[in-house]
Amino acid sequence: MSRFSLFMKENKTKKENGKYAPTKSLKDDAGKPLEWEFKHISSKENEELRESCTMEVQIKGKPNLFRPKLNSSQYLSKMIVASTVYPDLYDKELQDSYGVMTPEELVFAIIDDPGEYNSLGEWLQRFQGFTKSLEEKVDEAKN
Repeated sequence: MSRFSLFMKENKTKKENGKYAPTKSLKDDAGKPLEWEFKHISSKENEELRESCTMEVQIKGKPNLFRPKLNSSQYLSKMIVASTVYPDLYDKELQDSYGVMTPEELVFAIIDDPGEYNSLGEWLQRFQGFTKSLEEKVDEAKN
């Protein structure tokens, strides 16, 4: 038996999908808000999302010096899309019904209340294992 047997993949706990109703404006026949289903994304998927939303910004007063800057709203919308199992945000018929062409635009169209969108973002970040929301981290960095 390997000294690393406890670390083997078969011993790893499978993360279950989660459900959350991000908007009160869509309800089932009983009047209950529709729940969406979300999956956990891997650390690698998260890093790829972060990289795709990070740009190099020139440091003021320092020619040829740049620092990375994360577009946090773009990152959050991409994380929502990557995590969503149901509804299918890539479904053309669903996109067409809202007059949008991308899954990110569809999320904004379906969840058009800023407070609900913000609540979804906070819930999803905690679901993905972040103990502090992106907004909390930005506030901490500013202080």
